[in-house]
Amino acid sequence: MKRIFVTIFFLGAFIFNHAQETREDLLVNPYWTYNGDISNALYQHICTHAFAQIKERWSYVGRLKTKEEWLIRQAEAKKIMADAVGEFPAKTPLNPVITGILKKDGFTVEKLYFESRPGYYVTAALFLPNIKKGKLPAILYCCGHTNNGFKGYQRAILNFVKKGFIVLAFDPVGQGERIQYFDAEGKQIFEPCFEHSYPGTQSFVSGLPPANYFIWDGIRAVDYLICRKEVDAARIGITGRSGGGTQTAYIAAMDDRIVAAAPECYITSFDKLLRSMGPQDVEQNLMFSLKKGFDMSDLIEIRAPKPTLMVLTTRDIFSIQGARDVFREAQNVWIAFDAPENLIKVEDDAAHASTIKNREATHAFFQKYLNNPGDPKDETIELLDENELRVTLTGQMLTSLKSETLYSLNVKYTEEILKKLQLEKQNNADFYKDIVQKAKSLSGYTEPALSRDYIFSGRSWRGNCSIEKYLVKGAGDYYIPVLQLSTEKNNGKTVLLLDDQGKESAAAKGDLAEKLAQKGYRVIVPDLNGYGELSGGYTNGDAIIQDVPLNIWYAGILTHKSPLAIRVEEIKIIVENLTPGVRSLTGIACGVLSSDLLHAALINRHFDQIACINPLYSYSSIVLEKNYHPKYVMSALPGIIGKYDLPDIVAAIAPLSVCMVNPVNSLDQMMNSSTFNQIYADAKKKYASSPNFTVAFNEREVFEKINQWIGD
Repeated sequence: MKRIFVTIFFLGAFIFNHAQETREDLLVNPYWTYNGDISNALYQHICTHAFAQIKERWSYVGRLKTKEEWLIRQAEAKKIMADAVGEFPAKTPLNPVITGILKKDGFTVEKLYFESRPGYYVTAALFLPNIKKGKLPAILYCCGHTNNGFKGYQRAILNFVKKGFIVLAFDPVGQGERIQYFDAEGKQIFEPCFEHSYPGTQSFVSGLPPANYFIWDGIRAVDYLICRKEVDAARIGITGRSGGGTQTAYIAAMDDRIVAAAPECYITSFDKLLRSMGPQDVEQNLMFSLKKGFDMSDLIEIRAPKPTLMVLTTRDIFSIQGARDVFREAQNVWIAFDAPENLIKVEDDAAHASTIKNREATHAFFQKYLNNPGDPKDETIELLDENELRVTLTGQMLTSLKSETLYSLNVKYTEEILKKLQLEKQNNADFYKDIVQKAKSLSGYTEPALSRDYIFSGRSWRGNCSIEKYLVKGAGDYYIPVLQLSTEKNNGKTVLLLDDQGKESAAAKGDLAEKLAQKGYRVIVPDLNGYGELSGGYTNGDAIIQDVPLNIWYAGILTHKSPLAIRVEEIKIIVENLTPGVRSLTGIACGVLSSDLLHAALINRHFDQIACINPLYSYSSIVLEKNYHPKYVMSALPGIIGKYDLPDIVAAIAPLSVCMVNPVNSLDQMMNSSTFNQIYADAKKKYASSPNFTVAFNEREVFEKINQWIGD
């Protein structure tokens, strides 16, 4: 293997002894019919792990036959889900406040809010039929992704009320009167999906899955329902569409008080979801769930033999075939429990929408299983003015009551786990030794197979600088585009240069790679997965924020195969195939990829020295800065806060020579020396007897600094 790469990476020396070819810059690899479409390689590679995990689950679940076997599986699935969602807080007083009462023809509306967590307010409305016949069945209505929250679902809500059901409808976080992000003029910044995914991603980095907040709001809403004297606690149902379907499925799976559940326009299989629109909003992804053998089918199957209705449309954004696959598998569970009639599916030919057929089937379902018989016909409803349904004085909890937000709660959560981390550092003598295993375990890193598969795809010249191009087999079924820059002035040293702007930027005329080559270094510049040619192909996500496809990061969460782990594996593939004659190997990373380089230096110890240009100084900055840049998340790990941070990696790799030039926070603001020195105090102690830790602030002549450092 190494003999082959001697040929690959030392072709430059051969070239200088032959007539020079046409001198033109051809930095982009030529189109290859089979290997040319590589811009979505990162997502596709993660999906190969997902499909293998899904297939393994199918094999296991397909062998289950008896009720006893399914009871064991239900217990397993509940445990997986509980671990994936995270521990709920202790129940605290709801402190409900009714802010207004509307008397309407045949029903009454109580506008209210309650605290699902201290200071974290949930706006809601309780719709009460004007029926005096004892306690009534109640339905918790969960809202989809709309700006106006429950106010936008009045047709569905009021139809239930007309049929004698009490309905509690509440605003999810980031919707209705629970918006979290406003500009200086008080206008909403994000659409609902971003309102979830932007702070929810921070929550994932801190280690508390955002689904925890959504589910807990629903559980506390059930608490409120059953404390009402009008409600029959033995007849509680739940339904909702789209994002409300997600909440319905989650809450019904985790709250045994839910008798009947009807998730609408959400349930499908991850096999079909990943092959179609991909992972969606942050809360719709459970931590390492596919890796642990948990699929959407389990959300349904956990409930057996309770009454469950899957409400579907054939042209939904959520694959109808996946939904049918879920139903077919779930039927086996209800049959084993001798209650096949309690699992029902209704479909209508429609897009991602509520239809009359599906609404009437849902009415009939709850009328039967909540023992409230009547006509299921969908009635024409006169909608209430949304201003009339306003719960708070200003129309927003943030301005009316200074409510906590997902972001502010996560900051408090983060501060607590950071305190615990500091105690661990003080009390665990092996803390820095343990970081390597923590990094591997948390990221999903595995040792890559070293392939001899490569393609030499051409060379060009820029003056006396040779630019060679290769496609090197990556960690999966894709190739890594690589450039090699060199001149006759060979000092025997090699630099691996990573740039989050892509290899074309790094190797541009007069830029860092060429300058290093002119100094005699052999410079290897790859496009790691997610950058350069290996980026830009994922365009269907609903959490592409500031051009960053966070949905791909969510796919890594589902599979426990992070983008960072994949890139560290790629770095090893490239480095391991360099020639044994290299006198020294330097790693240099620009921007976001500095975090990847630090992890590569930690896990595989290939480098004699590493330099990070404009590196993120700390993962804690991602979660503590409200307006962080999402690009830094792509090189972060879920749950990394509380395990270790970037300064801890620097400490763990001491006394390896490390240079950091112009470190930044997650707002892309350069750090000042006093703040940096405080955060890197432990790392600096590790280097107290060594000059190998260099930091430069506000450095304008970056190349000169790097060139001086690399030669020292």
